[in-house]
Amino acid sequence: QVRLVESGGGLVQPGGSLRLSCAASGIRFSIYPMGWYRQTPGKQREWVAVITAGGSTSYADSVKGRFTISRDNAENTLGLQMNSLKPEDTAVYYCNVQVDLVQFWGQGTQVTVSS
Repeated sequence: QVRLVESGGGLVQPGGSLRLSCAASGIRFSIYPMGWYRQTPGKQREWVAVITAGGSTSYADSVKGRFTISRDNAENTLGLQMNSLKPEDTAVYYCNVQVDLVQFWGQGTQVTVSS
């Protein structure tokens, strides 16, 4: 059974930093690309970043240069370091994996950027 559990969200001032984590279980973590998405009320879920099994990364233009996605295959965890946060980064952040054409999501963690 695939399980993804996000943590690390919270309230931060503009310009601040947060680090999100996603603990994965039930999969052979090291062989799958892993992604981060985010969603605000009334909007579609938005792709943020992805990291391949080999460690290559890609980012949405809105976060490029500010966010860094990482993975620890020994610990089965996915990370997202978020720097220079802006109010528009406020959202619920989800980690994601696709296994055999099925999308799996965690419960999400709320990030609020506000003064």
